[in-house]
Amino acid sequence: MQGRSEGQRDLWDVESVAGHLLPAGGVFAFLAEQRTVLFPASMFEDLFPSGLGRPSVPPGVVAAVMVLQALHGTSDRETAEAVTFDLRWKAACGLPITAQGFHPSVLTYWRRRLIRSDRPDRIFEAVREVVAGTGVLRGKTRRALDSTVLDDAVARQDTVTQLIAAVRRVGREVPGAAALIPGVCTGYDYTRAGKPDIAWDDVAAREELVSALVNDALALLARVQDRLEQHDAKDWPANVRDGAGQAIALLALVAGQDVEPAEGSDGTDGRWRIARRVAPDRVISTVDPDARHAHKTQHRRQDGFKAHVVIEPDTGLITESELTKASGPATSDATVGVRLLEADSSVTAAPSVGSLAASTGSGVAGCGLQLLADSAYGSGEALADLQAKGHEPIIKPWPLRPAVPGGFTTEDFGVDETARTVTCPNGITRPMDKNRTARFGAACAGCPLRTRCTTSKTGRDIKVHRHDALHRAHRARAADPAFQDVYRRHRPMVERSIAWLTRRNRRVPYRGVTKNNAWLRRRVAALNLRRLLVLGLQRRNDQWVLTHP
Repeated sequence: MQGRSEGQRDLWDVESVAGHLLPAGGVFAFLAEQRTVLFPASMFEDLFPSGLGRPSVPPGVVAAVMVLQALHGTSDRETAEAVTFDLRWKAACGLPITAQGFHPSVLTYWRRRLIRSDRPDRIFEAVREVVAGTGVLRGKTRRALDSTVLDDAVARQDTVTQLIAAVRRVGREVPGAAALIPGVCTGYDYTRAGKPDIAWDDVAAREELVSALVNDALALLARVQDRLEQHDAKDWPANVRDGAGQAIALLALVAGQDVEPAEGSDGTDGRWRIARRVAPDRVISTVDPDARHAHKTQHRRQDGFKAHVVIEPDTGLITESELTKASGPATSDATVGVRLLEADSSVTAAPSVGSLAASTGSGVAGCGLQLLADSAYGSGEALADLQAKGHEPIIKPWPLRPAVPGGFTTEDFGVDETARTVTCPNGITRPMDKNRTARFGAACAGCPLRTRCTTSKTGRDIKVHRHDALHRAHRARAADPAFQDVYRRHRPMVERSIAWLTRRNRRVPYRGVTKNNAWLRRRVAALNLRRLLVLGLQRRNDQWVLTHP
C-alpha cells in the first residue's frame, strides 16, 4: 500500500531545526518547502492499487530523492546514505534528524513501478507543468535542436567475448539449453572464466578459434530451435519466454554480424574469420545489447547512447528529450529532432517570426518557430518537414564536398527539375536518369575545366538529391547576415544547456534504452527545476511565478 507522510512535524525535524541554513533559491530549500505541492500523494496512487500490505516510503519523499539523485548523479547506495546522513537531503525530504532513511533497493523498486505504469514520466511532467504555470515560455518563438553522446555503463566486447557470452546467456535463459551446451558446443569449454588461451597475434590460431565459436553457436541455435518446436513454449511464463527469445536472437546476431567465410571458403565448410568490415547497427556488448558505436565527429568516437533535446535558447530550459541508440537511420539527429519537436507540448501557436524569412526571400513568411540546429539536422527531409509545418529553419547547411580539392561542387551545376537535366560549369547539359543521376561521360574528355571537376577516367556523374532545390534555397538563406546573426546570438545558451546535462553525468547509470531514457527525463526535470529557481521561481497565491525572468 502507499505510504503517507505525517502531517505533524517531528520535534527533530531538520527543516525546523536547521532549515534556515539551506541556501535560499536552491533545490534543497525549494523541495523542503514545496515538495508536497510539486509531488502530491495523489500523483502516485495508481502505483499502489491495493490498500493491503506494509506501507511504502511516502511518494513525496521518493520523488524528491529521485530529483536530487538525478541532479547530483549519485548511485542508489550513495543516495540512500545521503538521505540518512546529509541534513540537506533530510530537509528536502521532510525527515527528522533521527530518521534512518531507506535501503537502496527502494529506488530500484520505485523506478520499476514507474516504468511499468501508464505515466512513466510523471516527474518530468510535474516540472513541465511548473514551467507552463510560470509562463516563462509564453511568446518564445525559438527552439534549438541538439544531441550529445553519452557513454554506456558497460565495457565494449570483442567478437570472441560476445560469442562466448551469448552462448552462456542461452544456457541461462532458455529452459533445457544448459544441458545441451556440453554435448553440442564442443569447440570451446564455456564453463571456464577469462578469455581463451591462444596466441592472439597468430592469424591461424584466431581463425581456428573464431571458426569453433561460430560453429558452436550455429549448432546450438539449430538444437534450441528444434527443442522449441518439440515443446510448447507458450506454456512458459511470459518473462521466461521473453528472456529466451531475446537470448536466442542475440546469439544469432553476434554469430553473424562480425564474421565472414575464411579465405577460400564458401561458408559451408565451417571455416570463418573476423570480417574486414563493420556491420551496420553493430551490437558492441551482450551485457547491454542497446549500446552502439557513436561517431559524433570524424575524430571523436564513443560507445553508448545519444541524448536528443529541444531547448528554448533564451532561458536554457529543455522542453523535450529522448535517449536513443547511438547509431542507425531511425535514431539520426534529423529524424529524432523533428519527432521531438512534434511531441513538445510547449510549442503552441506561436506568433510569426517571419521577419527573417521576408528579408531573405525564403517564402516562409508566417512561420511558427525559428529552429536553430547544426548541419546534422539539415537533411532535405528535415527541412521539408519543418517548412511544411510552418517553421523557419536556422540550420547550418550541409557542407559541400568537391570531387577535386578546391574544385567544383554540385552547387556549380545547374539543375532544371522541369526538364530533368543538369548543366555543368562548361555549359554541357545532360538528362537525369530514373535514379536522378546525370552522366557526362565523353563530354569530359576534352573539357578545359576537367582538372577542377573530376579525376574519373569515365567522366563526372552528378547525383541530384530529390530535395536539391530546397538545399540550394537554404544555402542562399544561410549566407544572409541576418541568418548568421540569429544563429550566433542564440547558440551559446544551447551549448551551456548541453554542458549542464552532461556535467558529471556523461556516463549513463543503467543498461538499455528504456531505463536510461527514464533517467534522462528525470535529469532534465531536475535541471529545469534548478534553472527555474535561478530565474526566481516562487509560489504565490497558489500560482507559480518568476521574480526575475
